[in-house]
Amino acid sequence: MPTPATPAIVLLSGGLDSATVLALMRRDGFAVHALSFDYGQRHKEELRYAALLAQSMGAASHRVLRIDLAAFGGSALTDPQLSVPETGLAPGIPITYVPARNTVFLSLALALAEVLGARDIFLGVNSQDYSGYPDCRAEFVQAFEALAQVATRLGDEARGPRIHAPLQFLNKSEIIRLGSSLGVDYGMTRSCYQLDAEGRSCGRCDSCRLRREGFRQVGIADPTPYQDS
Repeated sequence: MPTPATPAIVLLSGGLDSATVLALMRRDGFAVHALSFDYGQRHKEELRYAALLAQSMGAASHRVLRIDLAAFGGSALTDPQLSVPETGLAPGIPITYVPARNTVFLSLALALAEVLGARDIFLGVNSQDYSGYPDCRAEFVQAFEALAQVATRLGDEARGPRIHAPLQFLNKSEIIRLGSSLGVDYGMTRSCYQLDAEGRSCGRCDSCRLRREGFRQVGIADPTPYQDS
């Protein structure tokens, strides 16, 4: 078990999953250092909710790094010429997959871990993500942890950071039940790929559909405001 001063890093998007992970880390006594990314995403309004979560849930620090994945395109989340699907989930890797996003994010988290001396990095990937996104799969998380052991000074000292994905094998309803038991205010989270300037979710994209269905299965009203409500 960590001591109250044990530093750890969480990738915090402002969404339901990463908020739940932050709550788990707080429960377990970590000094949580939140890391968010302004990477050229069309739904960058999510960063406002990441800041609210970090503050309200007692993060020791919150950094927002600016990187330009939109320069590469290839995803409906970073290329305005591509439309976000609104017709429901489909098999295969969706157009909302951002090429190598989690590899980039974890690499930067690894750099922060070196500076802070943190031996634990957390992210909120889960079973309803990894079926479609290759960088949300358990194999990816394990492979990146192996990389962390050989690519860092901490690893050279046999203290390489561990990569934790505590929601890996949970679906949305199970995550919502867990977070609710930990006191997460899901009204402060947003999951939509097409947030408007008022923070309202579209209710039509894959992420909204998964979120809405998760709350429906749990029997709890989704506190997120939707454009179609």
